[in-house]
Amino acid sequence: METASIPKAEIHVHIEGTVTPSLAETLAKRNGISLPADVLALKNRFRWPDFNEFLKGYDLIAACIRSGRDYEDVVYDYLRRCAAEGTIYVEYFGSSDHAEMSGIPYEEMLAGMVRAIDRAEVDFGIVCRIIMTCVRHLGPERAVNVARLTVDQAHDYVVGFGMGGDEKAYHPKDFAPAFEIAHEAGLACTSHAGEVCGPQSVTDTLDYLPVVRIGHGVRAIEDEKLVQRIIDQGITLECCPGSNIALGIYEDLDRHPLPALMQAGCMVTLNSDDPPHFETTIGQEYKNAARHWGFDRGRLIEITRTSLEASFADDATKSKLIGRLS
Repeated sequence: METASIPKAEIHVHIEGTVTPSLAETLAKRNGISLPADVLALKNRFRWPDFNEFLKGYDLIAACIRSGRDYEDVVYDYLRRCAAEGTIYVEYFGSSDHAEMSGIPYEEMLAGMVRAIDRAEVDFGIVCRIIMTCVRHLGPERAVNVARLTVDQAHDYVVGFGMGGDEKAYHPKDFAPAFEIAHEAGLACTSHAGEVCGPQSVTDTLDYLPVVRIGHGVRAIEDEKLVQRIIDQGITLECCPGSNIALGIYEDLDRHPLPALMQAGCMVTLNSDDPPHFETTIGQEYKNAARHWGFDRGRLIEITRTSLEASFADDATKSKLIGRLS
């Protein structure tokens, strides 16, 4: 089935993880950074053998971003590519920790992102918003700092707070103070869980953090009671099948639980996570769902609708975007 004309939306993608090898090379040259030869030899994707090496590789590429101008180029380039695949809305994760490690003040990072979002909406008609995230393996204290920074320098385009990073590090309850700061300030919350770790990771996240979405969450399928809890609480799952396959969480799409979660009644979405790291795009995720799972146009548009309804955008923006579905 042809999926190019289907309106798409994604609500789980790390903006630092959207940098392609060619853009990484451009940024590295601009900023006087030396990248490994094997990275420079790649064209459309990176290759990492396991999750830990992926995290190292992610940080390597993210470190090529050294200014607000760089963030503007990264965001604009990604939104351009998304729009070319029929995407009408992107809600991405930004990391002030990565910006800080590269010496970029928060306000400079955010200003660059905002310029790109405004330009892309004018040029391509794509709407974009930001979820600011803490990095789990950097610890709870830094998470509190990220939450305070996000709240203290509020912006209309920053609509949520979340957490990524190594799911095996610390416990969700350790990050409750950071999430409470964001939640009390009116920011909607999401957190990675149930990807590398099993269903208990999702349960603990729902127990201790004020989230309305779960990043990935696919391992919930291993616990029938948890699946029912996700349904009962109206939690949306930010599913990233291509990422899960690339990192060896599942062997192939035939074994991926997204269709089963959807059939059970969970609200699921399609997302690319870190597209060049996993040889995917948001358009490819929709193509794969049609090809491997037999999802027809109506079901794919329903997934887009779920993404828009579960987005952290304001009601007027949601309504306008939902009106573009056909």
